[in-house]
Amino acid sequence: MDLLAEIASGVIDGNDQKVAQVTQQVIEQGKSPKSILDRGLIAGMNVVGERFRVHDIFLPDVLLAARAMYAGMDLLKPLLIKEGIPSLGKVVIGSVRGDLHDIGKNLVGIMLKGAGFEVIDLGNDVPPEKMVQAAQEQDAAVIGMSALLTTTMPVMGEVVDLIKREGLTGQLKTIVGGAPVSADFARDIGADAHGFDAANAVVQVKNLLNVR
Repeated sequence: MDLLAEIASGVIDGNDQKVAQVTQQVIEQGKSPKSILDRGLIAGMNVVGERFRVHDIFLPDVLLAARAMYAGMDLLKPLLIKEGIPSLGKVVIGSVRGDLHDIGKNLVGIMLKGAGFEVIDLGNDVPPEKMVQAAQEQDAAVIGMSALLTTTMPVMGEVVDLIKREGLTGQLKTIVGGAPVSADFARDIGADAHGFDAANAVVQVKNLLNVR
C-alpha cells in the first residue's frame, strides 16, 4: 500500500495517530500538499461518507474519521495556504434562529470539510441577517440551513426571501436539511436544494456548484 493510500486507510479507520504520522512522512518526502489532500485525506473521507450514506457505519465512526482527517489537515493547512491551493468553495452553515440543535449541522460541516470545502460554521440560533451577511463577507457560494424543530423551519424561508430582496439570487445558493425538513418544503420556500442526510448534503452542494 502506498503512503497516500495509508493516509486514506487511517482516516477510514479513525486512526488519528497513524494519519498524522504518515502525513508528516509524505510531507518530508516532498509530496505535493494537493495530492496528500486529494488522494489521502479526502479519498478517505469520501469512503467514510459513502459508507455512512448506506448505513454501513454510524455517527461515532464518522466523528473518529473526522478527528483523524483533522490530524492530517493540521499539518497540511499551512502548506496549502502557502501554495494558494483553492478549496472547492466556501459554504456558510448554521442552525436557524430559535433552533439550538446542532449535531446534524456539525456532521454536515465535517463531511463538507472532508470533501474539500471551506466551511464557515455560525453555530445555532442564527438569524437570517447573520447568515446572509456572513456569506457576503466570506464570499461564500452556499448557505446551508438546519432545523430540528417544525416551529423554526419558516426561518429558512426568511433566509431565502432575504437573499431575493438583497438581489443575490443565483449568486448565493441555499440548501436546507434536518429531520422534519422535506424536499417538498425546500421547493415551497424556494431553496435550491434539500439534503436528506449529511452525505447527501455534500452531493447536493457539489451539484449546486458543479464540482466533482
